Amino acid sequence: MNVLVTGGAGFIGSHVADAFVERGDTVVILDNLSAGSMENVNPKAKFVEGDITDAGLVRRLFREHRFEIVNHHAAQLDVRKSVADPVFDCTQNIIGTLTLLEAAREQGGVKLFMQASTGGAVYGEQDYFPADEQHPTRPISQYGVAKRSIELYLGCYQALYGFEYVAFRYTNVYGPRQSPHGEAGVIAIFTEKLLCGEDVVINGDGSQTRDYVYVGDLVRAHMLALEQLNGSDIFNISTAIETDVNQIFAVLSDLTTEGHAKATYGLAKAGEQQRSVCSYDHAREMLGWKPEVDLQDGLRKTVDFFRGKRG
Repeated sequence: MNVLVTGGAGFIGSHVADAFVERGDTVVILDNLSAGSMENVNPKAKFVEGDITDAGLVRRLFREHRFEIVNHHAAQLDVRKSVADPVFDCTQNIIGTLTLLEAAREQGGVKLFMQASTGGAVYGEQDYFPADEQHPTRPISQYGVAKRSIELYLGCYQALYGFEYVAFRYTNVYGPRQSPHGEAGVIAIFTEKLLCGEDVVINGDGSQTRDYVYVGDLVRAHMLALEQLNGSDIFNISTAIETDVNQIFAVLSDLTTEGHAKATYGLAKAGEQQRSVCSYDHAREMLGWKPEVDLQDGLRKTVDFFRGKRG
């Protein structure tokens, strides 16, 4: 199939693009390289540097390539930046996605629109743990509001124009290729600093929990959706296991012997939840998916990747 992967030079998008290439699909990657890197781009894919908000470019790509699958990972990913600059967040996440949806509508023939959404940020502070897809959505950041809005737009476009969609509500994704800069999660940031022997800063008291899912498990969910999905749906992609930041630091400290760094504690950040963990029962039932890489193994793979990059 002809596949568009937006954000395909980034951490998650590049792994998904690789899987499409391995499947034998014809892959076009659209990325503005604001967070991605050409090092991540699969050489068998066609790379186009550009922004998803550029309607002229997006329409041209759809006309030229007649995409059958759109896999949408390009986004403003930083919760804190969304709080500081909500207009920018809205432009990149909502307007950018609408630009893709409109191009897909005009082209016709798109069989599936695959959307990278978010678990924790969409649900907000949870009523119960782990949250399933029926949990109320009460985002407490503009980023979460944008991602939930996109899911509603997908439902609208499916009803009006008939092309199917799947939205994956990722929890905290980690693994090789994650940048330790910009919107990166604590695992990439901590790993880079620990390998350099630098102290790390933990926001708040470190008791805040997240549900950490390995990037390779996430990629399998995308491929299974292509095979198993019948109609449109929303899935948590998660582990249903809570891990606090202090635990993450402790494990990474054990895995990195290059220095003797320690953790210091700073202020908690606006818009961030205290607890976040999601159920993957729906994905298991409908897609036959479950996480296979446990946190210890995933962290070891991640540390090995960062250590390898340092030579």
